[in-house]
Amino acid sequence: MRRYGKMNVRIGLGLVLCSLLGVGVAMAKVQVLSETTLLVEGKKLTGQKRLLGHPVVKELLASFERAETALRKEDIDALMKFYAPTYDYHGLKETDVRRVWGEVFEHYKALESLHLFSDIKVVPVNNELRLEVTCTGGLYGTDERTGHRITLDSWFREVHYLVKKDGVWRFLGNAGEVPTGAPFASAPHHPLF
Repeated sequence: MRRYGKMNVRIGLGLVLCSLLGVGVAMAKVQVLSETTLLVEGKKLTGQKRLLGHPVVKELLASFERAETALRKEDIDALMKFYAPTYDYHGLKETDVRRVWGEVFEHYKALESLHLFSDIKVVPVNNELRLEVTCTGGLYGTDERTGHRITLDSWFREVHYLVKKDGVWRFLGNAGEVPTGAPFASAPHHPLF
């Protein structure tokens, strides 16, 4: 396949297909792409099979799978365990995300998410391990009112920040605050995943 920079055409085509068909097609909800790289302790690892066997990647996938299971069950308490207590995404805190998920569960059913990982970096910060995971994906559901399957959110090469707490990777969000002069249109669009 032809490549455009770091973006692989397969990612874009896969997202278009998922948007048109919904994620109901038979596929894993969380995938490490064949071109994914893992940077850990200054070493760059490649090869999908090799990465899938790496402990960091196994733990990362397990965390996202737990979140996906909670999402399908609409179990907000289990889903919130995916978020770090220090979660902060441009000023949105853990309590804000709980409220937003509550609204999502109220208005949409048959929720699913798709996460395609293309880069994973292990970064030590202040005596704790963090991950920077480049991800393309989306959040999909069925509107309670209309019965239509829709894309609630989608992202392309978004960097997810996670921290290891209590032996599992938890979503940390994006460190830092939104500049006070930021226009409304530049507000963050992906606080949930």
